[in-house]
Amino acid sequence: MHRLFIISVFLLLGNISSAQVTSFTIDSSKLNKPLMAVLDTIFQSDQSVRIKYLQAKKDNAQINIVDSLQKVMRNTDSQNLIRVNTILTKYGWLGPQKVGIIGSQALFLVIQHADLQTQQNYLPMIRTAEKNGEILSSNMAILEDRINMRTGKKQVYGSQGFTDKQTGKTYIYPIVDVDHLDERRKAMGMPPMKDYAKNWDTEEYKRQLPEIEKLVREQANK
Repeated sequence: MHRLFIISVFLLLGNISSAQVTSFTIDSSKLNKPLMAVLDTIFQSDQSVRIKYLQAKKDNAQINIVDSLQKVMRNTDSQNLIRVNTILTKYGWLGPQKVGIIGSQALFLVIQHADLQTQQNYLPMIRTAEKNGEILSSNMAILEDRINMRTGKKQVYGSQGFTDKQTGKTYIYPIVDVDHLDERRKAMGMPPMKDYAKNWDTEEYKRQLPEIEKLVREQANK
C-alpha cells in the first residue's frame, strides 16, 4: 500500500492577498522514482562538497586546501547545472509531488548556486511553481533576494549576507523597508529575523544601514 502524505499546502495569512506554500501533499504512488534517484545524487553532490568547503574555511585550513575544495565545488555546480537544465527543459518544474522533497530541493539548490543569468532565466518558472504550490514560498524569496543582491538592488526578505573582504566581518545585505521586514518574511513562511540572524536588532541595523550600503558600493567598485 502506498503512503499518502496529506499536509495542507496553503496557509492563508490575514490580509495577505496570496497564499504561502509551507508544506505539500505527496502521494508516493505518483512519484517518479527513477528521476528521484537522479536528483538525489545531484542533491548529495551539491551539499557534500559545500559542507567540506565551509568546514575548511571555518577551521582556517591551509589556503591550498580551501582553493582546491572551491574548485571542486565550482566544477560540481557546473556539471549539476547541465543535468538540471536538461531535466527542466524536458519536464518543466518538478515539485515534491512528483520527485519528493529532496528531488525538488535539488533543482532549487542548483539554480541558487548558479550564475546570475541562469537565476534570472528560471525565476519566472519558480514564481509559477510557487503559485501552483510546487515549491516553498521561502525558497522563491531566497532566490529573489539573491538576484537583487547580485544586481545591486536592496533585498526584500533579509536572507542574504556578505563579508567585508578587509575585516572578515559579516553583514546582512541592505534591506528595503526594514520596519516591515518581519511581515514580509511571515508572508513567505520565513521565521522572524531575530530567529534567523544572530543578535538581530532592527533599530541598530537601521542605524548601521548607511555604512553597510557604503561598504557594498566600495566592494562592488574593487
